[in-house]
Amino acid sequence: MLSPGPLPRTAVTLAPPVMEARRWLEGVTFPPDRPLLNVSQAAPVDPPPAPLREAMARMVLEEAETHLYGPVLGLPALREAVAARWSAAYGGRVAPAQVAITAGCNQAYCAALATLAGEGDEVILPVPWYFNHRMWNDMAGLRTVALSTDRDLLPDPEEAAALIGPRTRAIVLVSPNNPGGAEYPEDVVAAFAALCRDRGIALVLDETYRDFDARGGAPHALFADPDWDRTLIHLYSFSKAYRLTGHRVGAMVASEARLAEAEKFLDTVAICPPALGQKAALWGLGHLGEWVAGERREILARREALAAGWAPLAARGWRLRGCGAYFAWAEHPFAENSATLARRLVREAGVLLLPGTMFAPEGDARGLRGVRIAFANVDRAGIAALIGRLEAVGP
Repeated sequence: MLSPGPLPRTAVTLAPPVMEARRWLEGVTFPPDRPLLNVSQAAPVDPPPAPLREAMARMVLEEAETHLYGPVLGLPALREAVAARWSAAYGGRVAPAQVAITAGCNQAYCAALATLAGEGDEVILPVPWYFNHRMWNDMAGLRTVALSTDRDLLPDPEEAAALIGPRTRAIVLVSPNNPGGAEYPEDVVAAFAALCRDRGIALVLDETYRDFDARGGAPHALFADPDWDRTLIHLYSFSKAYRLTGHRVGAMVASEARLAEAEKFLDTVAICPPALGQKAALWGLGHLGEWVAGERREILARREALAAGWAPLAARGWRLRGCGAYFAWAEHPFAENSATLARRLVREAGVLLLPGTMFAPEGDARGLRGVRIAFANVDRAGIAALIGRLEAVGP
C-alpha cells in the first residue's frame, strides 16, 4: 500500500470552469422559442474566414513541412513578422530573437512563469483574475496574491506595491481584461511597469484581446523603452483575431535570455507549436488586416448594444462594472451567491454564464456578487434577448 504524501499538483486547483459550466446543461431542455444563450466562453464560435481556410488547405496539401516538427520557439518567418508588427504598432524595437511562438497564449503564460518563479514564490493577480492564470500558479507550486480593483475593475499600483515581498516574482495584468472587460489606461500600465522595474520583478502583460480594444493607436508605450525586456513579458493570442482557437497559436515577447529558458519548458511540453496554426497566423498577418478591422467594428457594436441596453437591468439592481473586448462584468442584486445564481439562470432563463466565484479567491465579495458575460459570441438581437431574460429573473 502506498504511503500518503502530498497531493498531486492537479488536485490543488479548481476544475476547468468552462467544462464545469457545460455540465450544468445536462438534463436541461431549451424550447425552440427560447434556445440556450451561451455567454460562458471567450472564444469565436465561427471558423476562420474562407480565404484563410483555403490557404490552410493548400498548406496541408502542398507544403510537406506543415506536418513535421519545427523549431521549438516557432517558425522564423512568423517570429520576424511578429517582431515587425509589434515594433510598428507600439513604436518600439522588437527583434525576432525576442519573439517565441507558443501553442496558444495559455502555454505562453505557463512558459513565462516557469522562467520566473519556483516553489513557494509569489505572483500578484488583480481580482477578478483569469482563472487559468490562477490554475497554473496552483499547479506550479506558486502562491497567488490577490490585488483588489476599484469599482471600474482597475488595479492600483500603490496597492500592488504594498503587496510586494521578498518572494514576489511578477505582477500579471490582462488588458483588455479577461474577465472584466476593462481597458487599462496607458498611465496605469506605465505605473505598473515602473513599479516592477524599480522592485526588480517582472510585469507579465497579456494582451490577448488587444485587437478589440476600443481605443485607437497603441494602448501603451512600454516597447518604446530600449530596455523594455528587462521587465516586460508580453503575451498574445492569434486565436481571437483570426478564429484559430483549435489550432493553438500564441506568442511570448521577452528577452533573448528568458526565451532561452522558456525553450526548455516548451520543448518538454509540446516540442514545437502546431505548424498549421503558425502558417495560418503568418498568412493572416499578411492578408487579413481589413477583415480583422471589420471584426473589431462588430465586437465594438455589440459592446455598445450591451451598454446602451443595460438600463432595464440597472433598474432591477444589476450593476455593469466593466464592458470591453469580449466581456462584461456585472454585479447581480440577489441574496444568493453567483455560483448558485449561475446554475439557476440555466434553468430559469436559458442563459449560461460564468459566476464570479471562478475568478476570485474563496469568499471574495467581488466573486460572490459578480458574473462574467462573454457577449462577443452573441449578435445584437441576442444581446437584447439576454437583457430581457435577465430582467425577468426574480429573487
